[in-house]
Amino acid sequence: GSVIGNIAKDLGLEVGRLSARKARVEIEGNDRQYCGINLRSGDLIVAERIDREEHCGEKLSCVLKFDLLLENPLELHRLSLQVQDINDNAPIFQKDTVKLEITESAAKGARYRINAAHDADIGKNSVESYTLQENPHFVFSIQTTSAGRKYGELVLEKELDREEQQEMKLSLTAVDG
Repeated sequence: GSVIGNIAKDLGLEVGRLSARKARVEIEGNDRQYCGINLRSGDLIVAERIDREEHCGEKLSCVLKFDLLLENPLELHRLSLQVQDINDNAPIFQKDTVKLEITESAAKGARYRINAAHDADIGKNSVESYTLQENPHFVFSIQTTSAGRKYGELVLEKELDREEQQEMKLSLTAVDG
């Protein structure tokens, strides 16, 4: 129901003639009706939820192409609709739990790689930071590969003592925009 724009004004069409000319919007190769026309006002409206990730994945630019068809006389207009990302996906880790076995002889500064969380959203709506539950032994550091991929590392800040604490559980949270 949201208004995208007014095709009657944009194309210089008479609003009263839209119905008589059977104005309609179609997307090539797709049966779903994402956009519609309010024939009384000439407004191009959202008819069905458009999921950006479904259509464009992780591409930065997402443009859907539609055809506006008018009859008597037959007219075809190409419409391009830029779909902007909203923050509708949460970051998720590959695994809910990661077990690391670290010897108490591990030196301060030792690093343990943790796979990055994935968020289907892009740009500012994707993973922006991580928070590690406060603890005396580890900090979390973000690293970037030469290919531009990000991953995290647990960095040992204080030596471990098995007799003092045999096991510890930490919580790592991925935060998106």
